[in-house]
Amino acid sequence: MNDRPAPSSSKAQAIVAEVRRRIVDREWRQGDRIPDEAALAIEFGVARATVNKALQMLADEGLLDRKRRAGTRVTVNPARKATLTIPIVREQIEGAGMIYHHRIVSQKTALAPDEVAQRMDLPPGRMLIHLQTVHYGDAKPFQVEDRWINPVAAPGVELVDFQRINPNEWLVRNFPWLRADIEFRAENADARDARLLDTRQGTALLILQRTTWNDLGAITAVRLAFRPGYSLTASP
Repeated sequence: MNDRPAPSSSKAQAIVAEVRRRIVDREWRQGDRIPDEAALAIEFGVARATVNKALQMLADEGLLDRKRRAGTRVTVNPARKATLTIPIVREQIEGAGMIYHHRIVSQKTALAPDEVAQRMDLPPGRMLIHLQTVHYGDAKPFQVEDRWINPVAAPGVELVDFQRINPNEWLVRNFPWLRADIEFRAENADARDARLLDTRQGTALLILQRTTWNDLGAITAVRLAFRPGYSLTASP
């Protein structure tokens, strides 16, 4: 039997995972000040230096905002430190003053189609998680996403309850990306898009296709179809 204490790095990772869970579950909401390092060290039974290391890792990810003498707060609208910011659709909808909810239309493990594997730089025959989700604002369809997730680059995806947290938010909160490919185009709604967005077939829609990677490979490839009349704005 090995009675040696766990290394501080593994303890820090455990704290990172628990703090991230509290943020995802909204036990600690955006803008909330979290307990100080001394209190967390007592709670987790570790040295204060280990807590400091864990919180700094989360700050580097953009989930926490740390300021000397002001304490540590959950970041408001966290953004990855890169040119492209991937929005959390729930926050977009709630920020527009609407009530948010989402519906998982389908979820399965499936062989990646050739077109998807090519977009994700994956070899043929790779099994991925395939999710189709509708996001709603005030009970009206806002956005439809057709998403493929690579379990190798997003470990633990098979265990997530996506009825509780939508795939977009879970991925943004948990998996920083190193690079991304993004494409916008206009398409006429096919029968599926029309049904899920509650519009007529042939209606002009804005479509976004995005693929992201981390150091483990492609994280996800997603096709987003926005409600008719959606306009995209960007800040310099």
